[in-house]
This record gives sequence, structure tokens and C-alpha cells, in this order.
Amino acid sequence: MTYARPRRPSVFLNSIIMYKIALTGGIGTGKTYLSKNFIQMGIPVFYADDEAKKLYEDVTFQKKLIALFDHPNLVSNGKINIPVLSSLVFGNEENLQKLNRLVHPAVMDLFIKWAEEQQAPSVMMESAIVYEGGLTDFFDKIIVVDAPLELRIQRVQLRNPNLTREAILQRMSHQMSQEEKCRRADLVVCTGETYELSLDFLKQKSYF
Repeated sequence: MTYARPRRPSVFLNSIIMYKIALTGGIGTGKTYLSKNFIQMGIPVFYADDEAKKLYEDVTFQKKLIALFDHPNLVSNGKINIPVLSSLVFGNEENLQKLNRLVHPAVMDLFIKWAEEQQAPSVMMESAIVYEGGLTDFFDKIIVVDAPLELRIQRVQLRNPNLTREAILQRMSHQMSQEEKCRRADLVVCTGETYELSLDFLKQKSYF
């Protein structure tokens, strides 16, 4: 595990001083499973990917997407046409950055509003792209979840049997390497085949 210089805890509008913790890592590392341990410890968890998906159902957000990409088939029957959106950003770094600049701030706004409603001393956001999205300054501590590559591939294939090994590796290649994420982390937690993790280990960390 590695540690960086401690950041200062955040003070929200409700005058509660709380730590904002990011839980991140590549696909198949076990972020979501590990997040349940933190919930058991009384730390509320905000799932960024789920909230991002909800944004696509928001009419106002859909209008912003249409204005951004100006594609006639981007929205159909009140829903974002995901294959069309994917075709616009896959392999197109400029369009991908445009999408990220729209999605990331919107998700962070939701996170901050959600955090202000919590009464816990610490809150957590689970997201795969904390580093890639340039979100590190929002958080006081960043935890990276890690796992062996072959185990990660097995986990992803269990969830998505139709994905080939090559497709999974391609998705992984679009994310920052695990080595770099671990190097930057305040804490690295490795998950094994059984996901077993002692709550006592986590409770040893003073910012929990």
C-alpha cells in the first residue's frame, strides 16, 4: 500500500466536517464488492456509474448531448441511443473528451449535493475513472482496488459472458494502468479470489 500527503477534510454547507473518499480501480478489480464493506462500517457510498446512467434519462441532459454532437439519431423515443453515442466517441479522443467534460461535472454536482445530505463523518464515491476524469482534487483520500489481471478477466466474463477476452482487454486499455493508479493511491487494497477482507484492517485507517 502507498500513501500520499494527507488532504484537508471538507466542510459542507451543513457545517459538518467530513472526509470525502474515492474508491477506484479498473474493471474487474472488485470495487463494488469492496464498497459493501465500507457501508457496513457506516460510510455512505455514492455509485458514480449508476448516477451517470441516470443522467442519460434526464431530458435536460439529453438536450445538452444533442447540442454537443448534433446527431439526428442520438435520442430516440426519449432515450439516448447508446450504440450511436458509442460510435461517436469510440476511437475519437476529441469527442470522448467532449462527453467527459459534460458528464463528469454533472456527476460531481450530484455527488456534492448527496454528500451534503449525509450525516456521517466520511462519505465515499465509487468510480472507475477518478484519475482519468481529473477528479482527484474533489477527495481527501483515494483508495485503489487491485487484483491480478487473469482474475479480473474472469470476473468480467462472469458478469458479461458474451464479452471475449480480447474485448475485455481492449476496455482495460482505455483506462489508466493499475500500476499507475496504485502508485498514486493513498491506500491500495488487493482483492483475492474470495474477495475476503478483514473489516479490522480497514478500521485501522484513521480516516475511516
